[in-house]
Amino acid sequence: MKLCVVGSGYVGLVTAACMAEVGHHVIGIDIDASKVALLNAGGIPIYEPGLDDLVSKNKSRLSFTTDYAACADADAVFIAVGTPPDEDGSADLQYVIAAARSAASYMPDGCLVIVKSTVPVGTTDAVADEVKQVMAKRGVSAHVAFNPEFLREGNAVGDFLKPDRIIIGVEDDATEAALRRMYAAFNRNRDRMIVMDRRSAELSKYAANCMLATRISFMNDLSRLCDVVGGDIESVRRGIGSDERIGPHFLYAGIGYGGSCFPKDVQALLATGEQYDVDLPMVSAAWQANKTQRQWFIQRLMDAVKSQGAKKVAIWGLAFKPGTDDMREAPSIDVVNALLDAGVQVVACDPAATASAQEIWGNRIAYENEPNAVCNDADILVVLTEWLMFREPDWSDIANRMAGSYIFDARNLYVKEELQSYGLSCVNIGRGKSI
Repeated sequence: MKLCVVGSGYVGLVTAACMAEVGHHVIGIDIDASKVALLNAGGIPIYEPGLDDLVSKNKSRLSFTTDYAACADADAVFIAVGTPPDEDGSADLQYVIAAARSAASYMPDGCLVIVKSTVPVGTTDAVADEVKQVMAKRGVSAHVAFNPEFLREGNAVGDFLKPDRIIIGVEDDATEAALRRMYAAFNRNRDRMIVMDRRSAELSKYAANCMLATRISFMNDLSRLCDVVGGDIESVRRGIGSDERIGPHFLYAGIGYGGSCFPKDVQALLATGEQYDVDLPMVSAAWQANKTQRQWFIQRLMDAVKSQGAKKVAIWGLAFKPGTDDMREAPSIDVVNALLDAGVQVVACDPAATASAQEIWGNRIAYENEPNAVCNDADILVVLTEWLMFREPDWSDIANRMAGSYIFDARNLYVKEELQSYGLSCVNIGRGKSI
């Protein structure tokens, strides 16, 4: 099939590359001319493992343009543009509607429009109305579907090529048939496609992310209780995760969730509830718990900074999670800002997010390529992202480099008893009060 993908961010670029990988001919459309030029030259504007190889490998079937006229002979057009949160937390849909309108000005009769962006309930209906109006003036029509993405940053290529489910929201059999043809390569071993109406599909995307955010928030609530009563959140995690009804996933306590999806989607679902006058206390609690957890960690850190008279703090990890350079809603932003406000010198190491961090802080903080180098004369080391390079440190070397002894482990990577043997004090999350 001939596909167009509007938007070349995480979702759009991964969709384009993976669809080309299975044999479709794909044209990516983006209004950013510099990004298009970079992509056509073989560059990648985002950090996503394996994506650069996939784009390079499929050059014969994958190209990029700023011109919506590329939709003129497309079988289907994906809308994969951003939906940033508005001031009230609701999703800003202007880019989705504008992209659909522009594509509809060129699409052929019978073309399939697939909304891939994460959008509130009813948005795909609005897109369908917009497309219908534009195309009716040309005497043609199109089918419109919603097809949510379930891609984890850092593992997006694998998630797309080997999905556990493919949800499609459709209103007629012809649209379902077209999508089944498009996704046939992903359904050979078993039928992963789940078919439903468009509004249920839209809600399924938000529900999935909010459920995962709620699990994280629940464990973070318990971690604070563990610190007070002397329990170990890791033991609790293993205890409840072994229950088949609960399972082990997303039960890790830490500094709270961040990134481009969970914060935005929780806020958007709350905004939808307000729009329809439906109270969502569980979703609201998950949002509040995440803010509480982050501030709780920062307060403990700042108490240590004050008590130790810390002048320099080392940071391991700036991205909101490993495998990405994405710093949207990253805990590191609040942590570093609190340290800077207190007049503390900050030096950081992250294998992917340094450029993103420089856009935020410039030269207000220092950067090192080697983890141990940031520890030189540091009073405190704070570990915020669980990159593999931070998993097995040389604690003897780190202890010799540091001026102080506190290790704030926001991801529960380390065993405090081991660090104590090197003269270091490890502050974990929910593993018994450390300070």
